[in-house]
Amino acid sequence: MFATRFAPSPTGRLHLGHAFSALTAWMAARETSGRFVLRIEDTDFTRCRPEYEAGAYEDLAWLGLDWETPVRRQSEHRPDYDAALETLRDQGVLYRCFRTRKELMALAGAAPHGDDPADAQAFTGGPAPADEEAERLARGEAFAWRLSLRAAEARLGGFDRLTWVEEGLEPGPRRAAPQMLGDMVVGRKDIGAGYVIASVVDDAAQGMTHIVRGVDLAPITSMQRVLQALLDLPTPVYRHHRLILGPDGRRLAKRDRAATLADLRERGVTAQAVRKQLGFAPA
Repeated sequence: MFATRFAPSPTGRLHLGHAFSALTAWMAARETSGRFVLRIEDTDFTRCRPEYEAGAYEDLAWLGLDWETPVRRQSEHRPDYDAALETLRDQGVLYRCFRTRKELMALAGAAPHGDDPADAQAFTGGPAPADEEAERLARGEAFAWRLSLRAAEARLGGFDRLTWVEEGLEPGPRRAAPQMLGDMVVGRKDIGAGYVIASVVDDAAQGMTHIVRGVDLAPITSMQRVLQALLDLPTPVYRHHRLILGPDGRRLAKRDRAATLADLRERGVTAQAVRKQLGFAPA
């Protein structure tokens, strides 16, 4: 059975971009009499807020969507993700990175202007010398867990066999190219396993057959495919859709304070009007 999900992070209220993605996934499930799952991706408890989670339920119900219950909240399944992180550590494909984002941007020859965090991810390094790492751990310094592409490639015998099917804007077979992401952060000292691990663990646990999401997330598919192979998890079909852009031609983003669905409601805009604007028939 077709099964897909919409998985917001409760770090702000939903905007039109979220609405388009949620409606796209929901309609895909309805058209196939499949499953539509709502997942709350609140792995980073330092940024997530209960009021934003409650707002997501309110916004999606206002749009006319329904979903399976109970809703899976990642904060309630941390042992699952930390077990996956432990598996990766046991495989020898993780290392601690003590560099700050500013230091990483300096290594890349760019200034930290607060742009896309992925800009700081394209880094390939390795662990600090054992004595230095021991000293920094003894001082209680913060660190990130990075996936070593070199170690992962060696363990998997290369990345060439890591493929998936894309059904979105440019359909066809795809092959993983994680090199463009570098040694990506997959966890942190303060929160444990992060989003990229939690998402593949949950997709498998919830039986997701299709991942419907914005094309801005297409690059991370390569890293998720690597994790699926390392953790022996199934690979869904991916369907990346177009983005909703703001007046400046950029994708809508919480950090840019894009107008939220709650803002639109306060201005008297109806859910039917929003759905029509986004190209969906009224509920």
